[in-house]
Amino acid sequence: MTSLAVRLEEYMAVRRSFGFDLSTSERVLRRFVEFAAAEGLNHVTVDLFLRWKEHFGSADNNTWSARLGMVRVFAGWLQGVDPRTEVPPPSLISGKLRRSRPYIYNASQIAEIVAGAARLPSAYGLRGWTYSTLFGLIAVSGLRINEAIGLDDEDVDLSEAVLLIKRGKNRKSRLVPLSACAAGRLGAYRAERNRILGTSHTPFFLQDSGLRPTDCAARYNFALVCQDIGLRAQQALHKHGRGPRIHDLRHTFAVRTITEWYRKGLDPDREMLNLSTYLGHSGPEHTYWYIEAVPELLQLACQRAERSIAEGGAL
Repeated sequence: MTSLAVRLEEYMAVRRSFGFDLSTSERVLRRFVEFAAAEGLNHVTVDLFLRWKEHFGSADNNTWSARLGMVRVFAGWLQGVDPRTEVPPPSLISGKLRRSRPYIYNASQIAEIVAGAARLPSAYGLRGWTYSTLFGLIAVSGLRINEAIGLDDEDVDLSEAVLLIKRGKNRKSRLVPLSACAAGRLGAYRAERNRILGTSHTPFFLQDSGLRPTDCAARYNFALVCQDIGLRAQQALHKHGRGPRIHDLRHTFAVRTITEWYRKGLDPDREMLNLSTYLGHSGPEHTYWYIEAVPELLQLACQRAERSIAEGGAL
């Protein structure tokens, strides 16, 4: 009988072939499969999921609702190869996923993060170069973390100062223009990376091992930097702790861009489609969320609406 661990590898391979980002679900499902193995089971049941939740149930219902969704998709695929599989019903856990309010970094905090990442120690010194450049790129471009670490060398065109994002969300590709300063920093990183590891690479960002950084490695190093500069509390046993996230660099980029529109008197409705395309959102409605998520932006939007009403114009 094929083990769940083997089935999970097969499932991941199929999903990746369709371009899905599995960084989070892979971690969750591996833990689930490890628990199943410890329980002596090689197929999914509702009872198995509930015992897993009971054993590792410190998270809130929103988190467990998300985990349930990941297990449900895996179990749905498993039913095609193992009829013993039970797909847990979506009503098993009541939870409504809510977007966390973004943490908006100020300019000095972003500078501290980049400088702190540059101090990360490693055998050849590449670790500091990689993560300081990676975090800085996300801050000035608004890329998702997996879009940034998924860049291949051929995707980074420094002569035109543009990135080709091939591993975007919803399997959509897009071009992301860069400032001259950002392109210069990426060029310096490429030169140092090639000096340390040679010139034959597929990934753009590399670890000292010569491999592409993983999502877990990026988040771990970001947590270390945040602890070092005081944005997160110091933790024992290599724990990440809680506090501002890498993804908040993307939020900060979006919020500052929209804030500048209001301050300069630009029409947000006209500009929003451009920003939505730049960020790789499936539609402008996902970008409009930033206005209500950040008090300053909501206030600026209200002030604009009040002026428009007073002048007898449209919102």
